[in-house]
Amino acid sequence: MHGAMLAFIARSMAKPSGWLRPVALRKLTGRYLAHQEGLPHLPVPPLQQTLDRYLLALQPIISEEEWTHTKGLVDEFRKPGGVGERLQKGLERRARKTENWLSDWWLKTAYLEYRLPVVVHSSPGVVLPKQDFVDQQGQLRFAAKLIEGILDFKTMIDNETLPVEYLGGKPLCMNQYYQIFSSCRIPGSKHDSVVNYAKGKKPPSHITVVHNFQFFELDVYSSDGSPLTTDQIFIQLEKIWNTSLQTNKEPIGILTTNHRNSWAKAYNHLIKDKTNKESVRSIEKSIFTVCLDSPIPRVSDDIYKSRMAAQMLHGGGSRWNSGNRWFDKTLQFIVAEDGSCGLVYEHAPSEGPPIVALLDHIVEYTKKPELVRSPMIPLPMPKKLRFNITPEIKNDIEKAKQNLNIMVQDLDIKVMVFHHFGKNFPKLEKISPDAFIQMALQLAYYRMYGQVCATYESASLRMFRLGRTDTIRSASVDSLKFVQAMDNPSKQAIRGNAIDRHLLGMKLQAIEDLVSMPELFMDTAYAVAMHFNLSTSQVPAKTDCVMCFGPVVPDGYGVCYNPMDDHINFAMSAYNSCAETNAARLAHYLEKALLDMRLLLQSTPKSKL
Repeated sequence: MHGAMLAFIARSMAKPSGWLRPVALRKLTGRYLAHQEGLPHLPVPPLQQTLDRYLLALQPIISEEEWTHTKGLVDEFRKPGGVGERLQKGLERRARKTENWLSDWWLKTAYLEYRLPVVVHSSPGVVLPKQDFVDQQGQLRFAAKLIEGILDFKTMIDNETLPVEYLGGKPLCMNQYYQIFSSCRIPGSKHDSVVNYAKGKKPPSHITVVHNFQFFELDVYSSDGSPLTTDQIFIQLEKIWNTSLQTNKEPIGILTTNHRNSWAKAYNHLIKDKTNKESVRSIEKSIFTVCLDSPIPRVSDDIYKSRMAAQMLHGGGSRWNSGNRWFDKTLQFIVAEDGSCGLVYEHAPSEGPPIVALLDHIVEYTKKPELVRSPMIPLPMPKKLRFNITPEIKNDIEKAKQNLNIMVQDLDIKVMVFHHFGKNFPKLEKISPDAFIQMALQLAYYRMYGQVCATYESASLRMFRLGRTDTIRSASVDSLKFVQAMDNPSKQAIRGNAIDRHLLGMKLQAIEDLVSMPELFMDTAYAVAMHFNLSTSQVPAKTDCVMCFGPVVPDGYGVCYNPMDDHINFAMSAYNSCAETNAARLAHYLEKALLDMRLLLQSTPKSKL
């Protein structure tokens, strides 16, 4: 390949990516509120810039004829005094009046109004390194230490001493950390809501523990307000274990895996009964949930991590651990008897990086030796949460089981540990590791399908107050040239200059203004641009873990990765019901693409770059 093409690759890859890198943490003396108020507001990007970039983003993914048609619609939309300007002014007004013009809309449209089950479709899982215990004692001892580590992190949130994170020297919004404890999603018939009990007068002091589908309320603070120690928690977990040995209980938690409208109906049936309502409230209010899982059938080492990813995402189906969950709970930590552990989290309150920062803290904490043996004061028996199961609720559980098992059968998930190199190699070549991996994904997809597709990579907007994410569109005119040349993305998103949320904002503004929907948003090209066959996310962690999530479209892939120094953890998902997609095949092509790109860089004189 000629020098100009190599120079292009170096240029396109050297742009730092938008997703959070592991961030240097610094202690700040200022409190949370003062910090938040110092953050800039999310800008509304200039209208013409977004429309130009939209047309550019469409070029590699639609035909010339379709593009010309769309350009006509864009030109109409951008006319002086036209509909585009009117909607832009509405957005700018909204930005002046609110803390963040996007955050409420995004929470509603991306999460709370989304009606598919949270399991697989929305909630990400995280696979942690396998622990070396193999029995119930080890499981409970580790779970106790884990709980103590989580409470240690929570203390930093409660005292507002959590170190502020920085990206490129700029402080980031820390709001998501204040949303993850003592919170829960509540199903509704048209849209869900999220409740957060941490802010109340009397914040919750208990967690929920689930074992053999049975739920318990466990107080984790002693009467003087200090957290229980590992030893004390261990004794309480043993009591829970010994009073929940029956394995024939109705899996009430499986109701939370259903389609949101069905679950909303079942939820209303469930809480008509006073006992049930109290039990449900206890789960919703709890600081977080710990799931003590049964071991899954032994499998060979090469598929173990993929099987674990499935356990974290959905629990393996109604016969295994799916009933050992309350999927509406923001944080659920999973510890199984065979040493496998991880978590699943409800996505509405938070993105991946705050969750991973919490995990990094916990994993470090669990490695610390026990410092003091705690005095053994007798502790009260943890409270078992009772449920009265009516025939109607039993029927709801059966239906939820059937739907879940179909979903479990349909999910094709593959964890690949790429051992040849990690982030150190692209760094040595002065290339952003994230950009390098994104280009390898583009190359793998192009080799599999002979075309590029709309590709979503989440980019953090936490530089702005209450910022969540925007989209880096990794498939570009340049990336198409690169993948074509191999065989024969830009840093703007985090600055609040990407196009996706701006376009969504104008569409929602049109709905709010009760004006007719602009042609631009009814155009097939808009649907193609929003149909992300590749939905990707870099979630870096110090811990050797990997996050995983389901595809966002029926014929797509979900790809999450954690680049470590000398290897890269990938989790890839697809649906078995789509004949065209296959997670193991994507893993194979991705491995080859990464190796070919390394070869290309190594066989090229540095002066050419």
